[in-house]
Formats: sequence, structure tokens, C-alpha cells
Amino acid sequence: MMIAEVSKKFNLSQDTLRYYERIGLIPGVNRNKSGIRDYTEEDCRWIEFIKCMRNAGLPIEILIEYVGLFQQGDETVEARKELLIEQRNQLVARIEDMRETLERLNYKIERYEQAVIPAEHELKKLED
Repeated sequence: MMIAEVSKKFNLSQDTLRYYERIGLIPGVNRNKSGIRDYTEEDCRWIEFIKCMRNAGLPIEILIEYVGLFQQGDETVEARKELLIEQRNQLVARIEDMRETLERLNYKIERYEQAVIPAEHELKKLED
């Protein structure tokens, strides 16, 4: 699959794909005889994984570490698992923070509707 197709499939720019390859997030993208990138299904699985993890807020540095550990082989399985567990814990904390923020926004909106809107209507009546 050529870079334009992969770019469209994952809604990532071609520059982003090249960057991910350059920093080692996509291990060893094959090239055809003309030197053009030819993404395999495995490459696409890496891109899907990276995109998912980035959307969850994982830093590039953590993903580079994960891919590096993966490339070292089975002896790093525990280290990779621990890395993912730590990132999951951080994500759970961020989700909780966001939930609290959502609750606060809902409260503020409710208060706004209960207090501000009626007060604005009263002011309009006084102006008329």
C-alpha cells in the first residue's frame, strides 16, 4: 500500500507517516524497486496502534520506548506490559479529571440557566 493510501486510510498526513518512520515508531517500512514506501498489513497495524495510543494521550517518547522494547524481543514482554499498565493508569486519572470537569461544567450551565437567564429576562422587561 502506498503512502497516499495509508495517509487517507488513517487520516494522517504523509509527513506524519514519514516522521513516525524516521523516529522508529513504524519499524522498517519496505520500499519497492523505485524506493517508494510500500506499507504492509503489519505496518498498518503499527500505525493503527500508534494512532490509538496518541489519541489516548501517550507521548511520542513512550511509544518510541515501547517499539524499542518490542524490537528487542520476548525478553521485554514484562517491561512492555508494565509500560502499558502505567500509561493506562495515567489515562484513567485523566479520564477522572475530565469527568470532574464535565460535572463542573454541567453544574455551571445549570446554574446559568436557573439564575442568569431569568435575570436577563427581568432586565429586558424593565427596558421595555
